[in-house]
Amino acid sequence: MFRRNALVIGSGAVDALSRKRVLVFGLGGVGGAAVEALARSGVGRLGIIDDDIFESSNRNRQLAALESTLGESKVRVTANRLRDINPQIELTLFEQKLTGDRIEEFFAEPVDYVVDAIDDIPGKVALASFCQRRGIPLIASLGTGNRLDPGCLEITDIYRTHTDPLARKFRKALKEAAVSSLEVVYSREKPVKLEGGHRGPGSLIFVPASAGILMAYQVVVRLIAVH
Repeated sequence: MFRRNALVIGSGAVDALSRKRVLVFGLGGVGGAAVEALARSGVGRLGIIDDDIFESSNRNRQLAALESTLGESKVRVTANRLRDINPQIELTLFEQKLTGDRIEEFFAEPVDYVVDAIDDIPGKVALASFCQRRGIPLIASLGTGNRLDPGCLEITDIYRTHTDPLARKFRKALKEAAVSSLEVVYSREKPVKLEGGHRGPGSLIFVPASAGILMAYQVVVRLIAVH
């Protein structure tokens, strides 16, 4: 199924990706797009982590959120979707929330790359600290809510970010945890003011899905560069 992938990146890279293992934390608008892009790019082994279910409000931006999947586990629905894309894919399912005291459970098997698509600051910091100690490559997403323009997304180091309120809190927490560097996808776009004074967040599909695909792109090119 990856014949067209091979025309672009080469058959050797396709073969290498089939043996790589990536963990994706969070299966919302960002993580759901990232994990699907990874599967369609040929990453052969994925661990998917989320403790949530699909709700009606997810349908405007989350790829696996459908009328038929409302109320169902994001992990199980996503797993079925990925197996429908690639029946040979190897999946490890974690229907649980990331917490710092149980983080090693997710790394019982070797991991080549980690995608952080959660919005919980303590969880993000715990994951960044763990990956830094273990030398595991990690890319993290920042705020995608209350934004409209996917062209404002970029990949950079967390300490070079600006504008994003989530990034400000994350930078402070990472400094306190002695995390020296972290690759992130973030938006330079200022959050829009929400109609009617709502606190939000508001969201359309454009920015979160694009952020997820950008994260998957970075993971794939880094993995095949190592190859």
